[in-house]
This record gives sequence, structure tokens and C-alpha cells, in this order.
Amino acid sequence: MDSKILIANNIYKSFGGVQALKNVSFEVAPTQIHCLVGENGSGKSTFVKLIAGVYAPDSGKIILNGHEYAKCTVRDSIREGVQVIYQDLSLFMHMSVAENIATNSLIVRNKRLVNWREIRNIAQEQLDRIGVSIDLKQPVDNISIANRQLVAICRALSMDAKILFMDEPTTALTKHEIDRLISIVLDLKKKSISVVFISHKLGEVMEVADQVAVFRDGRKVGDFPSSEVNEKMLIYYMTGREVEYSRYVRKNGNEEPILEVKSLARKGNYSDVSFSVRKGDILGIIGPIGAGRTELAMTLFGLNPQDSGKIMIEGRECRFTSPEQASESGISLVPENRQVQGCFMGKSITDNICSTILEMVSKLLGILDTKLMESKAQDAVKNLRIVTENVSTEVENLSGGNQQKVVLGKWITTLPKVLTLDSPTAGVDVGSREEIYDRIQHLAAQGMGIIFISDEIPEMLANCNMLLVMRSGKVVAYLDSVDLEADDSPKRIYELMYGETAGSN
Repeated sequence: MDSKILIANNIYKSFGGVQALKNVSFEVAPTQIHCLVGENGSGKSTFVKLIAGVYAPDSGKIILNGHEYAKCTVRDSIREGVQVIYQDLSLFMHMSVAENIATNSLIVRNKRLVNWREIRNIAQEQLDRIGVSIDLKQPVDNISIANRQLVAICRALSMDAKILFMDEPTTALTKHEIDRLISIVLDLKKKSISVVFISHKLGEVMEVADQVAVFRDGRKVGDFPSSEVNEKMLIYYMTGREVEYSRYVRKNGNEEPILEVKSLARKGNYSDVSFSVRKGDILGIIGPIGAGRTELAMTLFGLNPQDSGKIMIEGRECRFTSPEQASESGISLVPENRQVQGCFMGKSITDNICSTILEMVSKLLGILDTKLMESKAQDAVKNLRIVTENVSTEVENLSGGNQQKVVLGKWITTLPKVLTLDSPTAGVDVGSREEIYDRIQHLAAQGMGIIFISDEIPEMLANCNMLLVMRSGKVVAYLDSVDLEADDSPKRIYELMYGETAGSN
């Protein structure tokens, strides 16, 4: 019997004639952290669902703990100690922390009656196992995203997990929360649990990985000890090309501001925020989650009216109480959560792109001009390099990166004076990220003002010619292009964001 906890041999899987996985083989050893990387649509999620028993392979075999399966079911997978923490975490938001951790374990053991003491004991045991403290009585809806991630880990451990798949576990976490999660993942390894860690953030991959597998176009193109690769090599294997993020330099000579924000404040969100945006500016707003970045963006888009302060568009004071007012004044927003706030997931690319320009694509009596709509959608697909068979494809069937491009496209189509982007590359693969950066910089070079919100220092330095650093609802620094070009700028930005020396815990 092989000592590997997981062996997948020559796996093939197709959907409706589209080959999702082609001759994929993959192994995980006991107490190993095996990272899985690849662009959106490379086959990572399909592979995980095959191991979890959600899908059955067309051919190939799966061996778990020495037991061979031609078609592994969900029950088989759970019995063999496979647990998956998906991006959405799949928690019961109205139920308590204790119930979320313990309920699946009780169901698997065919418990017919609820024993609240047993539920609390199971939950507390698993929290103690990873060394964290969370109020067991709190509804999951009331705790942070980071703590929900830990609840999902504890739920998996309560099911006697031997191999834990973690799909993009750090997407919505702050730097401190990411550090804590990585520490817990490394500790799980010490406790004899194998982890398959799936992430677009290659810095994190290199921090935790023993082994790194790379998927591209449904194939595994490489599997390397982490000591033998670096981030640049992984990017090349993932995309099949060299990816370099060019630094943006503003060349527009017009110094008149399009947008001026003066002493803006909203109680409980942010206070005394001032800045201006000219044609061709990419103003970065960076800060940890909770800094007030998103709340500020929502105010500019008419969703969270300010308590005090002024918003000036081309010298005219505006007070927005709805997105319609903001959009009519030339302000657009690509929101933080593309699936909930950004897209109509069950609608076509065409419907999504044109949802912001209905008056433009309407004929007499409000009848939609379907040919014009299709033309607008095709323009967006071409300009943003959205990967799709046609513009009638429903957005929910696109990869995450292509969904994000659709959200970007629907607001670019309005030709805004200022385009606000809230975490536009969250959960987006490295290739799509490069294309989004390229488009943002192109729009700025054409004279659009851009506000780029993120908590990732490298993308701020690549794309922004000026930067506001926020912490706890306040602007703690303004950095111009000279500041951003300084050799110590990443360290300085980190220290401003977190109020501590870079590298300290």
C-alpha cells in the first residue's frame, strides 16, 4: 500500500464537450502542504470537486489512504478524511459558532437528538486544537470573515480531517489575519494533517508550500518542491508567458481637478478625508479592512451620504443620495463584491454590460435596441479580453477574472469622469490581473480619473501615481509619485497602514 494520503491518476473530466481536466495526476503525502496554483478556468476547482466526490471523473482513478475509487462519492471522500473549505465557507449564518463547528460531525455519527453540552464540547475542543478563542454562542453572521474561516477549519477538524483543501482562504482577510491563518495552517501540518492550499497570492504560496502544482488549461504543467521555484517561475508556468506589471506614470498636463473631496466625514466610517483627482490620475487608497476605504467609495457613489464635508465635480458641489445621481455626475463604482454587488449572475454578458446604459440602448417607447446592445457588449469583450464563446453567455458561467472584467466593462461603458475601483483584483488570477491593470492604465492615459482601492502594496505601487493611506477611518498619509518611487516605499506604506514596524507581529 502506498504511503501517499491522496493519489489521483490520469484524471479526465469534461462538461458538455468542454474538456475541464486532461490526464491530470496529483499526489499528496502525509503532513504535506501541497499548494495548487493556476489561472481561473485552469481546472483547479473541478479537480477539488472530483476528490470531494461532488463530480465523478470520466476516466482515471482516485486512491485515498490506499483505497482505490473509480467514482469517489461524497460519503466515500468524507469517510477517508477529505474536507474542503470552499471560498464561500458554506456556513449557516444564523446558527451559532458551536452549532456550525459541531453539527456536521453529529450528523455523520447519526445522532438523532440535540445534546447542547456535546455540541459545545466538540466546538471548544476544536478551537483549542488550533489555539484560538471565539465566543461559541455568537451567530456566525456576527463574527469577522477571518473568524468564519477559523470556524470552517474547526468544522473540518471535527470531521476527523486527514487532508484539508482550502480554496482561496485569504481573499477577504487583512495582513494580520492572513499571518494568523498561515500560522494555523503550518501548525495543522505539525498535527499530521495534510493541506492542499489553493491561492492566487503567490507570496503566500511560497510561504507555506512544501510542494507546488501548477494547472493550465485543464492540465498539470508542473509539480515542484517549493525550494526549486519562485514567484516569477510560477507565473510563467501558469500563463505560458512572462508577466511584468508596468509602473504607471501620469503624462496628462491638465492640473485642474475633476473631483475634489474636502473634509468628508461619516460617523463610524471615516473622518476628515480630503483629496483631489485630475484627468489621468490613478489615486490609490490603501489601508487594512476596517480603514474606511469601502465606506468612502460608497459615499462617492451615493450609497452612504456624508455627515459633513464637500464633494466637488469640476468645481460644482454635489451631494449624492443615490447611485443614479452619482452616475449622472460622472462617478462610477466597481464594487468590492462582484457576485453580490457587481453582476446579475444569471443574466448574459450583454444584459450586464448594458444595464448601466439603458437609455442609450433604448429606441422609442423604451424598446431596447438589441443590435446596439450586442455591439456594446462585443466592444467590451474585445477591449477587456473577456474569454467567452459569445456575448449571450450567462455571467455565472464565466471564471472569476472574466466576471470582474464584465463589472469593469459595464461601468466603463458609461464613460465616467471618475471611475472608482474597490479591490478590483480580489480573487483574480495573475493573467487576468495583468489585463485589468493594463486597461486601468489605458483609461487613465486617455484622461479618465481613477480611484483604486486595495490593501495590496505591490499593485498600488505598480498602478498609482499618488496614494492615500488610511487607518481606522482616518487618512494617515498622502504619498506623491516621488514618495512612491523611493526604494523604501513598501516598508513605509506597511508601517503607515498598520502603525507598526514592517515584519513585526
